[in-house]
Amino acid sequence: MKLLESTRFEAINSSLCIKTGDSKIIGRIESYSCKMAGNDKQLYKRFNAELGFTPHDLQALSPPQTSLGTSPAQSYYSRSISGDEDGPLCDTISRKTLFYLIATLNSAFHPDYDFSDAKSHEFSKEPSLQWVMNAVDSNLSATAGDHYRTLRSALWSALEDEISMNECDIYSYNPDLASDPFGEDGCLWSFNYFFYNKKLKRIVFFTCRTINPLYVLDSGIGSDFAMDEEDDDDNY
Repeated sequence: MKLLESTRFEAINSSLCIKTGDSKIIGRIESYSCKMAGNDKQLYKRFNAELGFTPHDLQALSPPQTSLGTSPAQSYYSRSISGDEDGPLCDTISRKTLFYLIATLNSAFHPDYDFSDAKSHEFSKEPSLQWVMNAVDSNLSATAGDHYRTLRSALWSALEDEISMNECDIYSYNPDLASDPFGEDGCLWSFNYFFYNKKLKRIVFFTCRTINPLYVLDSGIGSDFAMDEEDDDDNY
């Protein structure tokens, strides 16, 4: 997956590093091309060859976290993986699209994490753009307050111009704690959203987490946060 440079995203990413009284938000938005280079093609062949899959084979996704707690009529599911109308319903994803999501994670978190073994049930398809926007706005507004409210319009405008959000399928990555890059002690909340525009062959990845620096430092694992603090101070 090739990272597509964006000065607008770079500016927003600088504003998504937010210090509040008792927490710190660290977020970033990145755009990736789905056109596979040589190394991606090799990984993709191995990805499908493991169990004899084809690119169009469908695999089950987990229900979106944004729909948990809603009534069955409000929940969003696209198809039955078994094809049985009486069976449990779930969203599905093609092997090719699943590879794009995994490859995006590998690119975004390289070299610290390897997501090559990620499974389809660690991902969800979000019900709608509005649900995702509400979830993002709710988390960031509650934590960053006025700072986020001044940033919000520019953030969503840049996303729209880059990926045409209404034309996207939106997925989220919700792994278990052992696989979660944000599963460290002191993380208060996190999200990982993929805006996939099949027509543009592009994915915008929006990832964000909030950490409690006091908890991290008290637990003796604050070196990374301390380095972030020093980097921030250098920017002033």
